[in-house]
Amino acid sequence: MELLTLQPNKEDAGQRVDAWLAANLEDVTRSAAQRLLEEGRVTCGGKPLAKNYKLNGAETLEVSLPDPEPVDVVPQDIPLDVVYEDSDVIVVNKPKGLVVHPAPGHPDGTLVNALLHHCGDSLSGIGGELRPGIVHRIDRDTSGLIIAAKNDFAHQKLAAQLQDHTLARIYRCIVTGNLREDAGTVNAPIGRHPVDRKKMAVVANGRPAVTHWTVLERFPGFTYVECRLETGRTHQIRVHMAHIGHPILGDTVYGNKKPVPGLQGQCLHAVGLRFHHPRTGEMVELFCGLPEEFQTQLQKCRARGK
Repeated sequence: MELLTLQPNKEDAGQRVDAWLAANLEDVTRSAAQRLLEEGRVTCGGKPLAKNYKLNGAETLEVSLPDPEPVDVVPQDIPLDVVYEDSDVIVVNKPKGLVVHPAPGHPDGTLVNALLHHCGDSLSGIGGELRPGIVHRIDRDTSGLIIAAKNDFAHQKLAAQLQDHTLARIYRCIVTGNLREDAGTVNAPIGRHPVDRKKMAVVANGRPAVTHWTVLERFPGFTYVECRLETGRTHQIRVHMAHIGHPILGDTVYGNKKPVPGLQGQCLHAVGLRFHHPRTGEMVELFCGLPEEFQTQLQKCRARGK
């Protein structure tokens, strides 16, 4: 069981509590929020709230989230763009919209379901039943390279490389605005947003997070950037670029709330991976091209500069 303390803002006054919880709790739908309320798991001052209770914006809510129920993860025949594969690792170019592993809001249709179908029993068990083989994650609406381990030996070796920063993850993105410098580093701790539980934020008590960035191309109002992760926090590049005043194009969570026509989610792509092979120790360098919608946005940006 997880206990959360949430603080609505004055702007939230008048909202029904079930709707507010659904908007501010990760992977909680409105119907799920109503069940929490019906079960007395949402209280204010020790008193359970009704699902039609309207916020005044000054409450402190306490939410008791039940432990997740076990999910039977089954293999599913979902097409995979395999970039590299051997008996120890598999690297996939993940498309936008594909969730990496099952979660309460996404019980199936994930990359894990696809990997189970493709690899059979050849996935490491270190990540647990819901995340077999998964060494690192990519957001649902971020595309690009992700590596999975086929056995525990490979998983341990790759996890160690994540820890000592020798597993390099290279991303490209289009950010809004024009960065003054040609390169830089964002060193700012990231943790759960103090109010909006669906978001991450730069917070004083967050976990260390470091992103190195380099300008590739400049346009009027936009910049094409390459980012290299030193750490791997949830939404790290998105949070860091927004933190320095240059949110990623299409990121409706950390940037402009209006979607960009022709773009699903943020314009962020994991273009490269570099790691030491877990068994041979040899350096493996992999790259993949930009997805079509990313290239289209680049063309639009270039056209603005002419």
